[in-house]
Amino acid sequence: MRDLGVRVGHWTGERTGCTVLLFERAALASGEVRGGAPATREIELLDPIRSNAGIDAVLLTGGSAFGLAAADGVMRWLAERGRGVGTPGGVVPIVPALGLYDLDGSEIVPEAAHGYAACEVASGDTPLDGAVGAGRGATVGQWRGVTLPSGLASATLRSGELVVSVVAAVNAFGEPGPLDRARLRPEGFPVAFGRNTTIGVVATNARLDKVECKLLAEGAHDGLARAVSPVHTRMDGDAFIAAATGTVEASADVARALALEAVADAIGAMRLPILRGALGGRAVAGPPRLDQAVAAEPWTSRTDLAAACALRRRRLLGFVTTVQLDGAGRPRELLSVSQSIHSVDFGGPQGRDMRRRF
Repeated sequence: MRDLGVRVGHWTGERTGCTVLLFERAALASGEVRGGAPATREIELLDPIRSNAGIDAVLLTGGSAFGLAAADGVMRWLAERGRGVGTPGGVVPIVPALGLYDLDGSEIVPEAAHGYAACEVASGDTPLDGAVGAGRGATVGQWRGVTLPSGLASATLRSGELVVSVVAAVNAFGEPGPLDRARLRPEGFPVAFGRNTTIGVVATNARLDKVECKLLAEGAHDGLARAVSPVHTRMDGDAFIAAATGTVEASADVARALALEAVADAIGAMRLPILRGALGGRAVAGPPRLDQAVAAEPWTSRTDLAAACALRRRRLLGFVTTVQLDGAGRPRELLSVSQSIHSVDFGGPQGRDMRRRF
């Protein structure tokens, strides 16, 4: 985001958080909501038919609709610095906000003070991936009845001088990767209410109008649809805001194509870390808090290993994985991911190895 003159700051709590993106000067912006259960603030003014001519910041927040109050702190921080729309009664900062559901019953949600704190630490070098800020309480996988901690994801793509960057809090009812269609049932999903909504911001240095920013936000959703399955469900409130700083002449269609690819790349890159984390594997780049792994199903190994290994079959996101277990049957390391077979290598105390497909 530094190349675009955008500073990013996080407030990260124990199970929730918020992320603010501060623009050097007001940026033209629009947005698109496709999920069935959104939590938003000031999103309507981004419609191209509205008169708003620029935004000062964007807030991504946990805490569902409660967390939108963190935008009050962002507005106060900006107003103290004279940022916003000039009115007879003073400046009014324009801060659209998108919220995701990560409520855990603790009543701890991002508040105005947390939005202010995120502004105070905003910089061009802030990490944009992992379980920080708005991604702190993010999860995926509930469509299949499991809860896998997720986080923020980011990517930047270029075409000549044109730059398109994205940061998203991936809190999908679905999961990164292709749809495991065998798990679909006509009666519905295993849970009727999920902890969901993927939210994000696409920023570019292209000189775009509000209609073209709207196209950019639509492209972001296309990238989300490529990366996550199932997507845009009634349990999600998926929303993206697209902002243009306007320093480079560029095609809106090319910028949209890059937005699509950037979102798909950012979220798609989370797939392997989530798998490794669910297996309790070695540390990898990406969300560090994958402690709620997978709801596992008991199963029985071959008779000659049944007594030696306490094995459990892991249904990991429906992706095809090769897993190595230690002598006690504990997942030791994710070896590979492919799209043709599920396999797991067993090493028993007698040193016997075998491969089982499931």
